[in-house]
Amino acid sequence: MKPTKQTIAFLLTTLAVAAISLSGCASTGLQRSEQASTSMQAVDNDIKLIVVQLDATNAALDQLTRSGQSDVKTAFDLYADNVSKLAAMETDFAENAAEMKARGKDYFDEWKIEGNQYKNPRIQELSDQRRMELGEVYGEIPLNSIGVKDAFRTYVSDATEIQTYLSNDLTARGVESIAPLAKRVARDGDDLKHAIQKLETAIERARAEMAQSGR
Repeated sequence: MKPTKQTIAFLLTTLAVAAISLSGCASTGLQRSEQASTSMQAVDNDIKLIVVQLDATNAALDQLTRSGQSDVKTAFDLYADNVSKLAAMETDFAENAAEMKARGKDYFDEWKIEGNQYKNPRIQELSDQRRMELGEVYGEIPLNSIGVKDAFRTYVSDATEIQTYLSNDLTARGVESIAPLAKRVARDGDDLKHAIQKLETAIERARAEMAQSGR
């Protein structure tokens, strides 16, 4: 009895799924290391842009709320543009930070599993030692990540609400009334910048430690 087209299609699909599964299982420690390093680089790149944008947003806010601002509308438009850019960066940062966390966990979890399969005790000892050393360096990333995403989200939210407030009351009294709060938000932005730069330092240390020879 000849196989039907449906049977052939089913077999081809099954083989394709099996091939994909096998390729997934074939992920090596080197590949996982590269994935972890790539995800760290993405966050590192984000941070460099964010630091510049935080300064630009705070400067625009200061210009907008300073006493005697002669062109409030232009200052407001500049501030609104900077807030919009920063909000987009906050979204990218949150996504890339989550990816970095997942790739790092995968790298060290799989290394621990594979590292327990050596028959040579000396190689086993070396593997455990290097995993612990690198894990200690990498561990500075989550340590310096504490509170950063929440602080970033809060800053963007506050900056956006100032924009909304002034869009409804871009008068001299309206600007004057929001100025004290704007100064506090600007200070929060400076604190966020310092915190995110510490995270950047931790990421760059881990990337240097994980860098492959000759790269």
